[in-house]
Amino acid sequence: MVPCLHAGRGVRRALPGPRPRGPALSAAVVLAVGMLAGRGMAEPVPGALTLAEARRLSLDRNADFRVAQAQVDAALAQLRVAREFPNPTLGLSTSKISTDGTPEGTALGNSLLDRSYDSIASLSQLFLVGKRGLLRDAAAAGVHSAEFQRDDARRLLLQAVTQAYAAALAALSEADVLTDSAAKLRREADIAAYRFKVGDLSASDKGQLEIAADQDELNADSERATAKTAVVTLEILLGEPAPSGATPLSDTLEQWMQSIPPDLEAATIGDRPDIKAAESAVDQADTNVRLQQRQRIPDVTASVQYERNPPYQTNTVGVGLSLPLPLWDHFDGEILNAKAAREQTQAQLDKVRIQAAAEVASARVAFREASRRAARYQASLVPKSAEVVASVSYAFEKGGAALVDLLEAERNDNAIRVSAVQSRADTAIAASALQAALGRLGASDAR
Repeated sequence: MVPCLHAGRGVRRALPGPRPRGPALSAAVVLAVGMLAGRGMAEPVPGALTLAEARRLSLDRNADFRVAQAQVDAALAQLRVAREFPNPTLGLSTSKISTDGTPEGTALGNSLLDRSYDSIASLSQLFLVGKRGLLRDAAAAGVHSAEFQRDDARRLLLQAVTQAYAAALAALSEADVLTDSAAKLRREADIAAYRFKVGDLSASDKGQLEIAADQDELNADSERATAKTAVVTLEILLGEPAPSGATPLSDTLEQWMQSIPPDLEAATIGDRPDIKAAESAVDQADTNVRLQQRQRIPDVTASVQYERNPPYQTNTVGVGLSLPLPLWDHFDGEILNAKAAREQTQAQLDKVRIQAAAEVASARVAFREASRRAARYQASLVPKSAEVVASVSYAFEKGGAALVDLLEAERNDNAIRVSAVQSRADTAIAASALQAALGRLGASDAR
């Protein structure tokens, strides 16, 4: 299944306190641990990191992806083994060696070759009858399956990197919103201090503004900590030897939103590597069934020998063929086992196809909702909220609005701006999930 990060929805009506990131960050952490890795001697990530650079580094340094590549190399090695011809067998034997000290020399002499030994040199070659082509076909299908599994590992890795990057950007952007709100409240507190001196406000009103500013600053610190945790997750995926969360990110959610293809929602599903890998596994299982059926045809061993037994027999040459007689074992068990394995791979292929279709449908729904929500926040809710808070703030400074009106306007504005940031992050995450489900994520990063 394609892992997705689902962010919370809806406008928050109260000041956002320290809160968990929900399934979004935890899913990224779980996937990062599942793809754990990196080279022990990997170099640290230099400078500010773009998403494109993060993807490239993950493909170079993530241990699980390197394992998937090594599995392709192993499958290629198996294909080379299947193409090799069996080595011949050389046999040397000597008999009629005296054990009681009787002289073994002959009229020809007493050298090793002239003694009355019966010496035989033989050469045997095994011929696989009707099987070599099937062995090569099965190994080739194994190579294709390993290559598609590597491509699927790339797809999931790039999606995990994208989601961790988006989670970090969202937390940083929300921290900026809360920091800005705290600064505004500090300015209002300064004005309240002046009005307190002239008797327009009570000390408790001034204290409430300072408390609200402090709470926004604490919430901003919490979001920055959340962002650092997300960056640690990203560093794990990039194979950092010592993840610390200190890597700066250079992209922004606004840039990301602009880079989403406009026709993404209507895009058709491409060649998903997990489906291709399952299809290759079925092909390999089909070939293995035919191979086991061919085992009923005996393999032939041809041999040639040279015999020397001086002094009374001339040197002779002999040829021979040998093969096992399939009298008792007809390989029925091996054939039934291969057919059962073939049924398992077909069932797995059907399951993968259903999962892929479900992932595409779910990803389309999530992307459609998140993109429309983000557009509405950007076009309507954020500007309107900014106008309201500016109006109430001006009225408060002039003595025309109560403190409770100002605090309520700031709370609502914070909730709307934070939700707008989260909607952009949700859109970015949903876009990456949809691209991954369609088999289109990171096509330019393919090796």
